Amino acid sequence: MDLGVRWRLHGDGRTPAPGAVVRPDERLSWPRTFGLGAQHVVAMFGASFVAPVLMGLDPNLAIMMSGVATVIFLLATRGRVPSYLGCSLSFVGVAAVIRAQGGSSATVTGAVFVVGAALFLVGLAVQRFGARIIHAAMPPIVTGAVVMLIGFNLAPVTASTYWPQDQWTALLVMLFTGLAVVCLRGFWSRVAIFLGLIFGYALSWVLDLTFGKIHSADGSGKVVDHWRLDLSAVGDADWIGLPTFHAPSFEWSAILVALPVVIALVAENAGHVKAVGEMTGDSLDDKLGTAISADGAASMLSTAVGGPPNTTYSENIGVMAATRVYSTAAYWAAACFALLFGLCPKFGAVVAAIPGGVLGGITVILYGMIGLLGAQIWINAGVDLRNPLNLVPAAAGIIIGVGGVSLKITDNFELSGIALGTIVVITGYHVLRAFAPPHLKTQEPLLDSGTSTYDEGDADDAGDAGDETAPGTGGSQSRAKS
Repeated sequence: MDLGVRWRLHGDGRTPAPGAVVRPDERLSWPRTFGLGAQHVVAMFGASFVAPVLMGLDPNLAIMMSGVATVIFLLATRGRVPSYLGCSLSFVGVAAVIRAQGGSSATVTGAVFVVGAALFLVGLAVQRFGARIIHAAMPPIVTGAVVMLIGFNLAPVTASTYWPQDQWTALLVMLFTGLAVVCLRGFWSRVAIFLGLIFGYALSWVLDLTFGKIHSADGSGKVVDHWRLDLSAVGDADWIGLPTFHAPSFEWSAILVALPVVIALVAENAGHVKAVGEMTGDSLDDKLGTAISADGAASMLSTAVGGPPNTTYSENIGVMAATRVYSTAAYWAAACFALLFGLCPKFGAVVAAIPGGVLGGITVILYGMIGLLGAQIWINAGVDLRNPLNLVPAAAGIIIGVGGVSLKITDNFELSGIALGTIVVITGYHVLRAFAPPHLKTQEPLLDSGTSTYDEGDADDAGDAGDETAPGTGGSQSRAKS
């Protein structure tokens, strides 16, 4: 059985030849391969350890499980789709909503475990029936609106939780990060969020030395005198040890809040597979369902032990484009590095000590960028918002999702925010389409620019994909976040 763990040496093993690329089944020398793996880890750090901190989960466990998830993905896709799987920022909003409703970390991981299971089933359906089922249920107007309301729903978290802890640090970090995103080039622009965190970390330390404690809200919301940067837990943490595990807990109210994220994850995976296929010159259309299923299976495993869900990372696509090295061997190396970081509690303590004001400056940009990815989906797909069939359900769903509108069903059950907004967008679009006059039902573009080759003519490819055995069945399976 070919699991994609054998690689041919590319050329002299040092650098790609002019105009050539290192293909997924090739590698450079092992020292260079491990160096590239370390670069992939750095590229994913900016979001992969910020996301679990924002979700209230153990960053050590998140990093460790990102390595495990990457291994699962590479094995499932037989090494044909080079990709790193890190903690998905799409879940930050739903985690905040669940915790605001009194949910614990177990409730959060239980809800996103169900999302992982749903994603796994979507992948199986795509393998069996092709991407047509995605296009039918989630045209671009629906996908873009859901991604947008998930991102913008996070605005109150920044405004009420992080920014008030240290408004001036938040402002300076926001400005620095914005300049880094716009002005830096190449690899450094792709780790701008990470650089913003380092800048904010250092700035908070300097301000503590210069001005002493700050009188403001702390992490619990109480207005007290506190240090901006509290490193007391770092000194007490061990250098080597296991992260904190916990079992998930399942509550319907939390599950309904989290389920809409499936739409964003499907879009991320579809775009990632298409982008990698175009860069490597290989058609990966037959691997879309496998990639989605692998992502779902990896997220289920991670959340089952208390970690966050995972998704393909666009930052690592940028590293591949810059280096012209698409070798999956580099991703195996990155997964090994992630596992080692996960076994260092002191590293997790450093991450957990990130000041609230720093997170305030970062999340102002980060959350907005997540929301605007929805607009990017509309632009790439050529969605016409002058068409009321597109405009009405998207407008209603976004306002409901961003504004936190609620619909009380019974005394103990209500729909609100992200969950209600998503339901309104999806059902509203399809119901209106059923009654709309013919001139409004123009042919919709496909899911997004990343799946532009999927059409009725791919039925044969879809049939071939359906013959594959999905990961986890015992048989012989990536945003843009920011």
